[in-house]
Amino acid sequence: MDFFNRIGDTIASATQEVSEKAKDLTGVAKLQYEMRTKEDFLDKKYLEIGKMFYDANKDVFPEEYTELFDEVEATKARIEQLKEEIAEKKGSKTCPKCGAIIGNTAAFCSECGAKIGDIFEEEE
Repeated sequence: MDFFNRIGDTIASATQEVSEKAKDLTGVAKLQYEMRTKEDFLDKKYLEIGKMFYDANKDVFPEEYTELFDEVEATKARIEQLKEEIAEKKGSKTCPKCGAIIGNTAAFCSECGAKIGDIFEEEE
């Protein structure tokens, strides 16, 4: 009978250890999740700060940022080209004033209200 009691105690002890390990792992997972959440939040704040810095300094910026600012401008220009290509493939065009996609026959931009005929005539 003593043998069965020892086996029972061993099983109870092992169960207790497994339970503690599971709690520890759950605690670690919760902490890791919170850490990832905070890191994501921090990344968003850095992004927000960077955009604010760019917007505030895009006309006159420190020399060490020249390459980065040039890359941003080149990327923005390419995005505008892509918008125009998409509009063209959809049978539309983009408003030169605000960039909104409008129908080829539109007389006014539905976003900014600009008279489209006048804008395209000024460009030619």
